[in-house]
Parts: sequence; C-alpha cells; structure tokens
Amino acid sequence: MLHNFIETLNNVIFFYAITISIAYVLLAIFSARALNHYMKKNKFVDYNNILTSPLSPSVSLIAPAYNEEKNIVENIRSLLSVHYNNIEIIIVNDGSKDNTMQAMIDAYHLQKVDYYVNNQVPCKEILGVYKSSNKAFKKLVVVDKENGGKSDALNAGINVAENELITCIDVDCIVEQGAILKMVKPFMEEDKNVIATGGVIRIANSCVIEDGRLIDIKVPEKIIPRFQVVEYIRAFLLGRMAWSKLNGLLLISGALGLFDKRIVIECGGYEHKTVGEDMELVVRMRRYMTDNKRKYKVVYIPDPLCWTEAPDDYKILARQRNRWMRGTIETLWFHRKIFFNPKYGLLGVLSYPFWFFYEWLAPIVEFLGLLYFIFLISIGYSNWVFFLVLFFTVYFFAITISILSLVYEEFSYRQYKKHSEILKLIGTLVLEPLIYHPRTVWWSLRGNIDKIRGRKSWGDMSRKGFDKKIVKNETGN
Repeated sequence: MLHNFIETLNNVIFFYAITISIAYVLLAIFSARALNHYMKKNKFVDYNNILTSPLSPSVSLIAPAYNEEKNIVENIRSLLSVHYNNIEIIIVNDGSKDNTMQAMIDAYHLQKVDYYVNNQVPCKEILGVYKSSNKAFKKLVVVDKENGGKSDALNAGINVAENELITCIDVDCIVEQGAILKMVKPFMEEDKNVIATGGVIRIANSCVIEDGRLIDIKVPEKIIPRFQVVEYIRAFLLGRMAWSKLNGLLLISGALGLFDKRIVIECGGYEHKTVGEDMELVVRMRRYMTDNKRKYKVVYIPDPLCWTEAPDDYKILARQRNRWMRGTIETLWFHRKIFFNPKYGLLGVLSYPFWFFYEWLAPIVEFLGLLYFIFLISIGYSNWVFFLVLFFTVYFFAITISILSLVYEEFSYRQYKKHSEILKLIGTLVLEPLIYHPRTVWWSLRGNIDKIRGRKSWGDMSRKGFDKKIVKNETGN
C-alpha cells in the first residue's frame, strides 16, 4: 500500500510539474507574438496626434498619499510633468499624521475651495478640497480626508474626479512623461469596449532621478532589488503580455492603471475588504461586463511606463509578498463563481484556473513536495539520481524562462544598455532559483497562514525614497 501511495503521489507531482512547464512555454510563445505585433504596429506612431487631438478622452490622475512629507513636493512635480492636455492631477491626503498636507499647501499655494463632491462610491469623510492660486498649477487638485486606507483614498479621488478616464497610481512612482498618451491609445482604437489598460512597472533603485524625472537607468547595486528586476521583467513581458493577447488579463498593477470611470463606478469602486484592491477591481469589472453581456477588453502595454522603488531588504519584501498572496486569495475567494464557469469564457476556463493552480497553489505544492521528499528519505525510499535529474531539469528550465524574458527586454526597449549590466542580470537570474525563489515560496506560505488567521493589515512598510532618506509608509498605504 505504501509503495502504491508513493507511486501515485509521484505521478501527481510529475503531472503538476509538466503542466506548469507547458503553461509557461505557451505563455512565452504568445508573449513573443504579441510583443512582435505591438512593436510593428507602434513603430511609426506619432503620439503628438493624440496629444493635440480634440477627440482624446479626458483623464483624472489619482494618487493617494499617506505620510509623504519628505517626498510629496517632488512627487507632485513629477506628475505635473506628464504629457497630456486634458488631465487633472488629484492628490488624496489620506489622513497623514505628518506634515504632508502643509508641505503641499506651502509648495503649491493651495487654497481651500467650494467643490461639489459626487459621492458615487463609498469613502471616509472628505475634509476639504484645495486648488492652487498659481495658474501654473491649475491642473492640480488636492483632497484632504480622514484616514481610510489606499482603497478608500482612491474612492475619494474617484468621487472628486470630473473626467472620463481615471488613472490610479502610487504617489511615490516615477511616471514616464508619455505614459498617459500610450495608455489612452487603446481606448481610442480598439473595436471592443476597453475598460482598463496597464503598462510595465520597472525597478528604479540605483537609477538617477532629478526633479521627479528619470535621468539615467541603471541595474540596482544591491542584490535584493536586482532579483526583483529579473522577476518583474519575467512577470510583465512573459506573463501579462500573453494574457492581454488572449484577453484574459486578471491583474493591472496598482502602481499604474487606467480605467473607464463609468464602469468603475457601476462596479462600486475599490473594495475596502481586501489588501489586493488592484487585482480585485479588474476581476470585478470583467465579471460585471460579462454578467451584463457587454463586450470588453483589458489591454496591457509592454512599454516601461512607470518606475518604482523596490524593497531592498528581506524584512520589508516579505511583508509585501505576504500581502500580495493574501490579496490573491481574497480575490479568488470573492469571485469563486468564475472558477471553470463557461459563462465567463476564457476568464472562467483558463485565466482563473491558472491563477488558482499555478499562482496560489504552486508555493503550497512546492513546500509540500519538499516535506514529501524528506519523508521519503526518512523511510529509505529516496531515489537520489531521480531527484538530482528532476532538480537540475527544473533549475535549467527556470533559468531558460528568465533568459528568454531578458531577451524579450533587449529586443523591445533595451532599458539596460551596458554589457556589464546585462551580465549582472544574467548572474542574478542564475542565482535567483537557489537564493531568492525559496524565500518567495516561504513568504507566500506565510501569506496563506496569515490569511487563515484573519490578518487584514498591510503591515508597516518603509522605503528609503529616491533621495535616499527613510520614509515610513504605515498601514493603509
């Protein structure tokens, strides 16, 4: 009986490994085709036509801010430099306990104004709306409100927003000046109703940034952010590009996303009960469109549009990945009706199952597989030759996928131009499966455990900021 049990379990593990490998190969193929098509299609695009066109949709850019006193002035300056005519910049001060609000008032000559707030989605009380007396900052709107967390702050921004589309970003990100132009383009040209677009998020650690603008792109000096560079390139270029091509994309990064405001409001805005509000909103919008029998599309853009600071120590990174896993579990649970439901088309029969089996369950299966192998050793059933063959097969497959994503990066936008930087990234991806990946598995497991225990907070997060000063970012943002 023990022998039969072991044989059966071995077959199950082998089948799981084969299916996940095939899935990633297929995603890589779809991504290559989609990226090639995008590059050809946009090779001769003149985005100035969108910039000057009277038909370009109006955009409200919403950025929540919590205890950002040291960086908020520079961050707003970066947002105000975005190239787009019909845009308003809405900064939502989510009950900051430091001098964030006063710093904005002083730097941008803000004055409290009478402002009609259309409360279409739930949020905490708005204490005041401010605009600048300086005409140079006429696009800037600052909202002061009670603390309610990131989702609540975004909902407050939606209630204040006057334009057709809303783009929700993290205030500490560096946004490319042409980002909105590129994200708006699918809304103007797709035959289906585009409800959301997202772009590539890149790591800004060690990059040169002046006056809120990216001056020089560099590979991070520290190994932890460098691991994340490899991870982000692989996830965005090999994962989301393919799902966008299939119209099965479930996630648009909370760091930068553009949405149809009308659909967001009809869906009820951002959900307060999850720490993964960005993924949950996209899934809810997709489900809403299908339930109402409306054709739609969620589009991913492979252009590097937004640069963010990644955690550079394992303690902070562990909190982030723990939260990501809890957000994934919450979204999958909230929308479990989609699971293998043919009513939702590819979303139900492919996208959701992929996230369920290969994003949520993969760390659990990996950990249990390790425990299982230890158990086999303890009872004398271990086959070291088979184990080593399997280990190196998986290891070289992981490296191949990462190298392929790096090739895609070089083929498309080649952000890292020095040969020494490419060599650094190759060295990093060789080490990643051995050093970094086991940690992400453990953090994901802890996320599962914390979710079972009922943990809901973001946890205390800290970052150094682009000026290398320590800035605290506490629960809620």
